Amino acid sequence: MKINKYAFLALFFLLGMTTLVACRKKESTIAKIYVRDAGNSPVAGAIVVIYGQSTTNQPSSVVLYDTTSTNAAGEAIFNFDDVYQLGQAGVAVLNIDVQGNGMVGQGIIKVEQEVTSEETVFIQ
Repeated sequence: MKINKYAFLALFFLLGMTTLVACRKKESTIAKIYVRDAGNSPVAGAIVVIYGQSTTNQPSSVVLYDTTSTNAAGEAIFNFDDVYQLGQAGVAVLNIDVQGNGMVGQGIIKVEQEVTSEETVFIQ
């Protein structure tokens, strides 16, 4: 009878902990790209393209590819909530290409899970 009591308590504890862990709400996964010119001024209306590139010897198709324009503060904001799933280790390392005001720039951003990852790209 005592063994059944301990087994029941252990099962109850395990079920309770599983419920607590499984109900954790996923936080937003955001990438913010700041575009600046040579004078460190924000560039509004620049086209920002982010994309993944294969790191294997045999290149495969690009899985992540997105583009947007910068706002008046020179920020381009990308939301990766659909890409990141709870329990996943990391999200992506992406290339950044920027074109604006007849100038171009490049960079790389590491998008981390459930935080706002930020990178600044200078165009020339």
